[in-house]
Amino acid sequence: MSHLGQKIRELREKQNLLLRQVAAQLEVDTALMSKIERGERNASKQQVIKIAKFLKANEEELLTLWLADRIESTIVEEPKIAYGAMKIANRKLIK
Repeated sequence: MSHLGQKIRELREKQNLLLRQVAAQLEVDTALMSKIERGERNASKQQVIKIAKFLKANEEELLTLWLADRIESTIVEEPKIAYGAMKIANRKLIK
């Protein structure tokens, strides 16, 4: 499960909402929303923003989790060089 998917499920269940209710707000089918929660599909940035608004969640937190999932899925294929690449990227971000 992705970091974002786990958080969405947690927020949805806390509010006693059904998966289909969140899916309807995004105008996607329930199967796609289920895959997003399980980390089998990635949500778009716009979908994350819509989810945050619908669930009255912190948009920045959900976008941070979304980006973390994207980074992780990119670097997982190159574990030997991922740490070095992240250090370089981090130095650029700090500047």
